[in-house]
Amino acid sequence: MLRKRIIFTLVYENGFFNQSRNFRLQKVGNITWLEKNYKFKDIAFSLDELIVLNASKDKKNIQEFGKILSELVNDVFIPIAAGGGIRTVEDAKFLFENGADKLVINTILYENPDLVKELVKIYGSQSLVACIDYKKIDKINKILINDGKEEIEFTLEEYLKYVQSLGVGEIYFNSIEKDGTGFGYDMETIEQISDIVKIPLIIAGGAGNEKHLIDGLSLESVSAVATANLFNFIGNGLPNARKKIVEQNLNIARWI
Repeated sequence: MLRKRIIFTLVYENGFFNQSRNFRLQKVGNITWLEKNYKFKDIAFSLDELIVLNASKDKKNIQEFGKILSELVNDVFIPIAAGGGIRTVEDAKFLFENGADKLVINTILYENPDLVKELVKIYGSQSLVACIDYKKIDKINKILINDGKEEIEFTLEEYLKYVQSLGVGEIYFNSIEKDGTGFGYDMETIEQISDIVKIPLIIAGGAGNEKHLIDGLSLESVSAVATANLFNFIGNGLPNARKKIVEQNLNIARWI
């Protein structure tokens, strides 16, 4: 059985890292600030993976993003998945060359499935993470693309099946409503999709403490939990969270 994972998500926009709440971004610092406040060499044993998302609302600058990614790699010795603005094979190649171990793709899942299939063919399923952002609108879960600005005409069940048919290796399932709230994951929806998802499932949106991480990892259908909550997990937050998860005898690597 594959080990479950704890993932930290960094949200990047136009030169700065951000706190995100319901996809509204609040700037907190640049790469220098990040390196000063987050000693990734020290906290790497608390994490299994890092995800870096380019959430720039205007045209996403892949070259600039790649430069930031290459700087991060110097301090990070765990796998890094990166995404945001990938529109061509060349974009994908550039991010891999600048330190990405996996790609996170979102809008092209819907707008350019042929490109997704080509990326699968070139780099393999294990290299592609499909990001699905969703939000409850009129009591129905809706899929949104283009940084959460555009709703598409798929039911959640239909879209999960469709995305898996493209050959991706994992799904990053992100609740816009829960994003940045610290109130816990959308456990109800996650449990509802458990029989639909046949590939590793990463859940995101809402984690604010170790209990939320434990709740997520306790679900059989969940392969990894992600948090982007910079402040709730600063300092000893991540090491302490992992220690408590290990104490729960969950199937997670024991780095500490």
